[in-house]
Amino acid sequence: MPNNEIDSIDLRILHELQKFGRISNVDLAGRVGLSPSPCLSRVRSLEQKGIVDRYVALVKPGSVGLLINVFIQVTLERQVEQALESFEAKMQSYPEVMECYLMTGNSDYLIRLLVSDIATLETFIVQKLSTIQGVLNIQSSFALKQVKYKTELPITSG
Repeated sequence: MPNNEIDSIDLRILHELQKFGRISNVDLAGRVGLSPSPCLSRVRSLEQKGIVDRYVALVKPGSVGLLINVFIQVTLERQVEQALESFEAKMQSYPEVMECYLMTGNSDYLIRLLVSDIATLETFIVQKLSTIQGVLNIQSSFALKQVKYKTELPITSG
């Protein structure tokens, strides 16, 4: 359900910021039909409310040697709060873990890694993942081709 404090102008601002994170305030204001000062106030408000979480540069993984995109399903021995918290804390500490989700279905977690080679993947699985207390099963799948990847949320401006 949309946030009641977000109006159609805010949605247009969010849409533009997601597409063009480095857009100048003057250009953003022009695109959303505001003058620069109220536009900047709205952007600052969206940031202060935590709606705009952060600004980032998206780097092509292959350009920095991260050639292998791996999805790993992890099943824990028991889904108790301490085991979940411990596993999640470990995932937060590993830079190669790009995403981690607590799941329903056959596995407890789905994690996505980006690594440079199979040896690095092996090291991650053997020395890190399999040594976490409570991990029962690990299943890996390699992504052969990225068909679609986007960071822009599917929000509409009214």
